[in-house]
Amino acid sequence: MPARQGESEAIVKTIVIEPVVNAQSAPAADFNLLGRISIQSRNQNFSGSFRWRHLATGDEILLFTPLGQAIAEIARDHDGFRLITAKLEAFYANDAESLTEEILGWRLPLNGLQYWIQGIHFPTTVAEKDLNNKDQVIAMRQDGWIIQYISYTPAESNVPAFPRVLSLNYEDLKIRLVIDNWHTE
Repeated sequence: MPARQGESEAIVKTIVIEPVVNAQSAPAADFNLLGRISIQSRNQNFSGSFRWRHLATGDEILLFTPLGQAIAEIARDHDGFRLITAKLEAFYANDAESLTEEILGWRLPLNGLQYWIQGIHFPTTVAEKDLNNKDQVIAMRQDGWIIQYISYTPAESNVPAFPRVLSLNYEDLKIRLVIDNWHTE
């Protein structure tokens, strides 16, 4: 059986990146994604699809069942985070991880994920990156999370390769993301 991209590539070097002073002034680049998600935790298993629009001013993430029914909308703006359930119940918090853990039963690390999904580290905390011989990130460790980059989109003339399949692990939580459509703003 042929190995998937990322699995057969050896770690050529590991680098440690220190936090950047005034990193809050360097938000992640804007993007719009469509993809699939699977979650395995101590309490539950879930799989479905997602749509994520990220802008410097906010985020909107929609989670759907495999049949396309909306499960939750997670939004970030200047006031904080909001989660609206399929029953149209609204919940608010200052961070996405505690909000999603309380309401959905699993942590969504949105502060880091907006960077990790692009193959880069969250600039305000220490990160370790494992790179292959093309200087492509194949794994990253940051804030207690282990992010593995299983495959990338093909690079084109004016468009760099973006992560296509990611696996995120935090204690007993496993999140797998498959990005079917990348669009940078």
